[in-house]
Amino acid sequence: MIYVPAIKQFFVACIRALRGCLSVAIFSMFLIESNTFGADTAPPSPEKPWSPPGLNKYQEELTKKDFYAKQDAESVKIDPIRAYDLPELIDIAERSNPDTRIAWEHARQAAKAVGLSESTYYPYLAASAASGYQHQLAVLTSAFLANAAAQNVALDMKWLLFDFGGREATVTAARERLMLANVTFNATHQQIVFNVTRSYYEFIIARDQVGVAETSLKTAQTVQEAAQARFDNGLAKKPDLLQSEQQTAQADYDLEAARGNLSDARVALVESLGIVPSTQLQVAGMAGKSFSAYSDDSLDELIDRALSQRPELVARLANLRANQAEVRKARAEYYPKISLEGSVGWEKLDIYVADTPSFGNSKPEYGVGVSIDLPIFEGFARDNQLRIAQSQLRAAESELADSRNAVVREVWKAYTDLKTALRKQNAAAKLKTAAESAFDASLEAYRHGLGTYVDVANAQRNVTAARSTVVDTRSSIFISIDTLALSVGDLAKAQPTDVTQRKK
Repeated sequence: MIYVPAIKQFFVACIRALRGCLSVAIFSMFLIESNTFGADTAPPSPEKPWSPPGLNKYQEELTKKDFYAKQDAESVKIDPIRAYDLPELIDIAERSNPDTRIAWEHARQAAKAVGLSESTYYPYLAASAASGYQHQLAVLTSAFLANAAAQNVALDMKWLLFDFGGREATVTAARERLMLANVTFNATHQQIVFNVTRSYYEFIIARDQVGVAETSLKTAQTVQEAAQARFDNGLAKKPDLLQSEQQTAQADYDLEAARGNLSDARVALVESLGIVPSTQLQVAGMAGKSFSAYSDDSLDELIDRALSQRPELVARLANLRANQAEVRKARAEYYPKISLEGSVGWEKLDIYVADTPSFGNSKPEYGVGVSIDLPIFEGFARDNQLRIAQSQLRAAESELADSRNAVVREVWKAYTDLKTALRKQNAAAKLKTAAESAFDASLEAYRHGLGTYVDVANAQRNVTAARSTVVDTRSSIFISIDTLALSVGDLAKAQPTDVTQRKK
């Protein structure tokens, strides 16, 4: 006999409980929506900027003095009195520039990714425990209410035995990406060394140009004094004196502009080190530095060396190999995966029926077997994945070829720029000597009334330009040398870590 009223009451209670849960859920969603309304919105219009909700909290956090306390504590301390030479500046940059830390962290992540990929070679173990209670209407010969309590503890194991090279391809791709991250780390160091070196030479240029501007001002003042003396003796006209005063004022203006350029170059140099631009830094000169680097190397030798050691090319090759592994992995998805599965556990079940003694069972459970997993149809996912991997491989091949051509082009240009700068050095030195001799002769002739002011003014401008050319030419040689070193891959070149390589 079925107890219809009891069944009816049971279903009514379930409906009421469900309705109550839905009401609570809807009310909670309304509260969440009302509290977050306006917090995740875009600007209302494109015409003007706006202040998004919570912007003031970000601004307040950035103004806190301790926001960058950790970075400031790790930065290299700079002695404001000591004059740092180029190797010391490079050492500071490699230890304090954030780019090296970012590249280092990326390399560490890639190393962990290799370990993550290798974990698929080990068995997968999982422990589980469950305990529950269930109240339900059971129908056998009549309807009655039953309660059941169950506890279950189990240890499951699954070990992938064979997958037709899928795991091996995954590990290979991870190792190639590790190589990519490692050489990118080296390339970051090389770029930082080059940036510091270039900023250093640009600072030296700016400082030497200040010296040229100071000398030019003294020269202009000397010419003005000569024009004033001739005017006082009635040997020169007023326009000559006014033009000499104009040249002096122009030289004074050029000096102030050169000092401004020196200040900008100092800030750029400090910034290239990765420290606060307002840091006071004294910089030593580069007196006595020679131009002997790459003087005996041929263009073909430099190109061959660049093709074998440029970090960008090594990175492109590693990326190519990683994409080759991805293609093998995508093809392995077409084949079955064979796994060893096993489990061991314990289960207890107790059933309670009204007006009836409880009954149940408690027993251990275990099992072992081999499973084969082969997807039959997955919406052409494997086909599309293989096509994507093949496309990425073709792109990597093109990138490697393009990078190779770019390296050859960069080495060729840097090599010719260096040779041109070296040839210009002798011409600049001769130009400076000739300009100074011409100016001295013109000034002497003007003082004795044998020359005109126009001749002196032209000679003055020429000697200033010649001195500036010497400074630019000398610095361009050093910049060309370091540009060539960067293009070849010799700049901040990593030392071999293998024992056999060190012995060689």
